[in-house]
This record gives sequence, C-alpha cells and structure tokens, in this order.
Amino acid sequence: MSLRKAVRLALQEVADADKAPQMQRYMKSEMPFLGVSAGPRRTALKRVFAAHPLDGAPEWRRAVLELWREAEFREERYAAIELSGYHLYREHQTLYTVPMYEEMVVTGAWWDLVDEIATHRVGGLLAAFPDSMRPLMLQWAGQPDLWKRRTAILSQNRFKQRTDTALLFACIEPSLSDNDFFARKAIGWALREYAKVSPREVVRYVQAKGISGLSRREALKNIAIESTTPPAPPAPGP
Repeated sequence: MSLRKAVRLALQEVADADKAPQMQRYMKSEMPFLGVSAGPRRTALKRVFAAHPLDGAPEWRRAVLELWREAEFREERYAAIELSGYHLYREHQTLYTVPMYEEMVVTGAWWDLVDEIATHRVGGLLAAFPDSMRPLMLQWAGQPDLWKRRTAILSQNRFKQRTDTALLFACIEPSLSDNDFFARKAIGWALREYAKVSPREVVRYVQAKGISGLSRREALKNIAIESTTPPAPPAPGP
C-alpha cells in the first residue's frame, strides 16, 4: 500500500463524521473534512510514517507533494505538513525544499495551512541558511500574494533573541498599508512575539509607524506601555 493510501485509511479509521461539517464551517474550507481531531490525527500519522520509511530527500519531497496535491480532505493536507516536518527527514531540510514550501503556501492560501509552514519550515530554513533565505524573505514580503507576505512576516516568530530586527521590520513594511485581516493579524502577531524579548523596540516601532488598530492591539497585547517608556526628565527647579 502506498503512503498516500495508508494515510487516508489511517485518518478514516479515527475520523468522527459528525464533527466534519462543524470543522469545515469553522475553517471556512471548500475542501471537506473527515472529522479528525489533532491528537488522534498526529498519533495515527506517526504510526503510518514509521511504517512507510522514505528513501532519500527526492522521494520524501515527492511523497509530501503527492499527499498535498492529491488531498481530497483537509486532514490529508495536514498530513502533508506533518510529513514535511517528520523527525526522520530533518536532514532533508535544505534549500532544495523551498519550491515545495512555496507551492504549499501559495496553494494552501489559508492560515491553518500556511502558518505552520511559515513558522516551522520556512523559519527553520531561514535559521539554517540566512544568507540565502534572508533575500528570499525580503522578496516574498514585497510580492502581491498575501500568503507569501504573511510567511515572510511570520518566519522569525520562534527566533526570540536571534530575531533579525531589520529583517522583521523590512518584511512588515510592504504590508503596512494592506487592509486584509490576515496581513494585519500577521504584523501584530510577529511584533507580539518579538516583544517578548524586546518590548521597547516594539513600542518604538509601533509608535513610529501608522499601523492599523488590529496590528497595534496584537503587538502591544502583553506590554505595559508605561514600563517601556523612558521616564521624563525632572522639571527644572524654581
């Protein structure tokens, strides 16, 4: 049995058909759901992936894209994302995977599919290959495709002290005028994550830029503005 067929069978075995319509409505998805919750899905997929090892990076990439392209249910696309990050294939996370992730971002075009790729897969490549990935993120940040821009903005969300501040702000800049909810939410989320290690810098940036109310609220959600503002100099004496 092929990996793709094994994945579908395993997902069907743990599916709750009664949950499927609600999951599809919540995600506003044209692609139907089987009705598999995250926990049972991950358990089933680990079992399938362990039983169907893949020989080498090209076969792994083909398997990921086959799962993605041939998916009839949304959980099968989740399976493709999980296979792309499966621990046995960590050494395959090289620049050769960029076209695969780019296709998944562009054709996925929704937050439940894109954000995991942005923060864990593309972000991982950015950490490992900054000289190549930094200009690519700047390129994606300026493109018309919303989801490539969102990916560039979110790509450093897990970097903490390793965040390249200049790159973060440069990726945000082209989307500041975008009225789309998902662009504004991404800006706020990325700034909120960076604020965990550099709240003063985030406050400074937010105050200097005319960012949307949504982005501002998200960015400053966990910051006490008073504590990040330098005290005013004492008034001169009489």
